[in-house]
Amino acid sequence: MVRRVGRQLVCIPTYNEASNILPLIEQVHEAAPDCDVLVIDDASPDGTGDLVRDRMLKDARLEVMARPAKLGLGTAYMAGFAFGLLHGYTGLLTMDSDFSHPPDRIPALIAAVDAGAHLAVGSRYVSGGAIQGWAPSRRVLSATANIVARQLLQLRTHDCTGGFRCYSLRALQFLVTRPLRSSGYSALIELLARCERAGLTIVEIPITFTDRTRGRSKISRQEILRAMLTVFRLTGRGS
Repeated sequence: MVRRVGRQLVCIPTYNEASNILPLIEQVHEAAPDCDVLVIDDASPDGTGDLVRDRMLKDARLEVMARPAKLGLGTAYMAGFAFGLLHGYTGLLTMDSDFSHPPDRIPALIAAVDAGAHLAVGSRYVSGGAIQGWAPSRRVLSATANIVARQLLQLRTHDCTGGFRCYSLRALQFLVTRPLRSSGYSALIELLARCERAGLTIVEIPITFTDRTRGRSKISRQEILRAMLTVFRLTGRGS
């Protein structure tokens, strides 16, 4: 990939997403042809990284970051942030690799940051947002985790646990100044809390979150429990 200063970067962490990653890259390119794509692969044993490397031979807008093991979502985000800053991108968008985040909403997130927001969040929990396909038990568990995070941390953002976000250059520069203490799903809460406590401008863009149809979810009850422990740890801390 030829890195072009002034462009936006779409950052997609992956682990065992061979059935989703190439169709997703195609849809991201269709929705945001002026964006480059960075896939951060945690040594997926199903060959996800190999598929991306093969596609790179004919896709100048694509890059893969190969990591030696499953190192966690939080460190993947921070690695993506550092890559984006190193190569001169003016903003960075993160999204899941399982089609739960609709690529056609990428332009709306970018437009919100271009209009002055430091962080735009694709939100299930604002007017116009929705969830499709989740079993009732998973929906309740996720919504409860989100409510607890909002209340205990006194966050204004409605969707605290969604990873479909667009970070401005200023937000990226701020977030890389200190390492995350969270490594998994809970990193989303920590990143948001840090942005809010720093007084950054955050807007929410409604999206429809759709449960995956291919592959296996990485979000378990244990992962959500760890997110709750992160909330308790962050309670009362400064930015």
